[in-house]
Amino acid sequence: MSNRNVSHSNHAVASRPVGHRQDPYVVHHEFGGPAELTTTLAHAVADVTGVDVTETGFTLNDYVDPDALDRLFAPKPDGSPRTNGHLSFSVWNCQVTVYSTGQIVVSQPQPQPQGGHAGPQ
Repeated sequence: MSNRNVSHSNHAVASRPVGHRQDPYVVHHEFGGPAELTTTLAHAVADVTGVDVTETGFTLNDYVDPDALDRLFAPKPDGSPRTNGHLSFSVWNCQVTVYSTGQIVVSQPQPQPQGGHAGPQ
């Protein structure tokens, strides 16, 4: 297991409480902070799914190239931030969108009602 899944107490700031899975879960990654983008992402997915990524063998490698993701959104060589970019992909039945601003949005699909009509009546 790589160190990308090691917990950092100040890796991100959550803006939505865990447990409101019908709403997107949003965290902000601080570029230049102690954690890599993929660490923040792994912990956001853990918060949404309730799965401890440090104990399950969870690896982002199964879904996205972590090194490429870190490089994609890293500041430019002159230190200026990347702007106007985002990448969306699925991880553990979650839709994840990472923005160049450091915002990470994780949402789970809405459960379909049992029986009856799936759409509005």
